Parts: sequence; C-alpha cells; structure tokens
Amino acid sequence: MNTNIPCRKMFTNTLLELARKDSDVIAITSDARGSVTLGDFAIQLPQQFVETGIAEQNEVSIAAGLAACGKKPFVCAPASFLSARSLEQIKIDVAYSNTNVKIIGVSGGVSYGPLGSSHHSLHDIAVMRAIPGICVILPCDIHQTRKMTKALVDYIGPVYVRMGRNAVPDIYTKNDTPFDIGKANTIMEGKDITIMGTGETVKIAFEAGILVKEKDISARIIDMHTIKPLDKEVIIKAAKETGHIITIEEHSIYGGLGAAVSEQIVQNFPVSMRVIGIPDEPAITGTSPEIFQHYGLTADNIVNIAIKMID
Repeated sequence: MNTNIPCRKMFTNTLLELARKDSDVIAITSDARGSVTLGDFAIQLPQQFVETGIAEQNEVSIAAGLAACGKKPFVCAPASFLSARSLEQIKIDVAYSNTNVKIIGVSGGVSYGPLGSSHHSLHDIAVMRAIPGICVILPCDIHQTRKMTKALVDYIGPVYVRMGRNAVPDIYTKNDTPFDIGKANTIMEGKDITIMGTGETVKIAFEAGILVKEKDISARIIDMHTIKPLDKEVIIKAAKETGHIITIEEHSIYGGLGAAVSEQIVQNFPVSMRVIGIPDEPAITGTSPEIFQHYGLTADNIVNIAIKMID
C-alpha cells in the first residue's frame, strides 16, 4: 500500500519527466504550484512553466492560445476554482474552440474539507460532462495517475482530470495498471451485485467487495475512471449479469457517476440501483474521512445497502 505519494505528486513527477523529452509540454498554474506540487517543474523547466497568479480564467485562456500554437498545455489548479471561476473559459476557449488543453483539477471533492464549501468541488463532474467535447477522468491511485499522464500527453482534445489531495492506497501495481480512456476496469468479478466507484472511491468499492464475500454475496467491482466518454457496454453488461448496481462517488448525487450510470441503465436495461454521494446540501466541514463517514461513503454502508437490495 502506498502511504506517501498523493496522485497530484505522481502527476507532476510524471509530467516533468515527459516535459524534459518534449518541449511542447507546458505547465500553467495560478499561484498554486505548492498545492499542485509543481515546484520542481518550475525550477527545472522554467521555460516550459507559466505562472498567472490568482487568475484561473486567464490561465485557461492562455492555455487555449498555447494549444492553438501547437503546444501541449496542462492547466493545473485546485478543482474547486477551475470548475467554477473558469467555467466560461473552459466552455468557450477550450471546448467550443476544441483546443488541445488538459485541465488538471487537484484537491477535488472534499479534499479541502476543513476549509468548507468554498473549497469543495462537488459539482465539477456534472458541469464538465455537460459541456460538449470534454473528456472527464478521475484516476484512483498513483499507478493509474502515472499511466494516465503519459496517455494525455499524446491525447488530442480537451480533457478534465480530477484528483484528490492526500495519498491513497494502491489499487493497481506499477507493472499491472490497465488504463484506456473510455474503457472501465473490472477489478473484481461477481454475479450478485455490481459496485462502481470513480477516483478515490474505487478503494471503498473494492473494500466493500471484500466485505460482502463474508455475507456470501458475490460483488463485481468496477473502476469507472472515465466518466466521459462512458463505458456503456460494461454498465449494461453488469446490469444484465448482476441485476443490482451501487455507485459511490465523492460528488453531488446529481450529475456525477451515479447520474451517468443511471442514464444508461434506465434506457437500456433497468435494474435496482442506489447512488451514494453527497446529498443536495452544503457538505459539512471536517476532514475527508469525517465527511465520508457522515454521508455514508464507507465500505460498511455499501455492505448494508447491498444486503438490503439483494434481500
């Protein structure tokens, strides 16, 4: 289990490695090099680094201009600000203009828990997936983050990535990390129920899958790392083969993973389903584990829900 390196640090380490080989890779931030962990990048490759100060709208527009000139810009800042202050620039300068900009929102969800709702990003998946042309990805651990970063350097088109702030347990290993944009990973097979997570909730789904085995329940666990484009095939297959679906996400219950999966289920193969996330209220203030516990984003809660659904 990894306990030292957050996904954001693995992202910047990998981006620096790639940028040394490709001078078109540009990192842009808005007075957030500490939050994003871009300090080493700024020192070692100052000619490929842009600091805008606290001006998220400007950094997105600058990135769009750089992309139009053939560069590969990565906009890096807290997810709460990128997905709110910069939304118009993302909509027009990036998506509508179809510029090759990668938007990296760090400390997403409730990572900034003690700072309250102003720093939470529980709406970002919903708004990004509603904008035409943007790919939406949430890596679940450092190994997937590294593989994703390598893929994004050569991926053409707008992408929004959301990752957390703190270190998370490994789901994959260094040499065994399947990652294809738009194709979910089934990390545990099962026939009685399917549990889907995205980003840091994948580990909770996986833990729940292990716990329900003690209740003689066979759970299929799916890492839905790409919310858009969505792996519709794996969702419909899970519905047909397991008959019950639970989604868990560090996001509002509206517009995120649960909503995306529900849209496919109801139109193709309706089954019983539960969406676990943050309800329609300003999230409580506290640490991430405290907030997760308060709203039932836990393996124990998933197990209880699974038992009731199957009964």
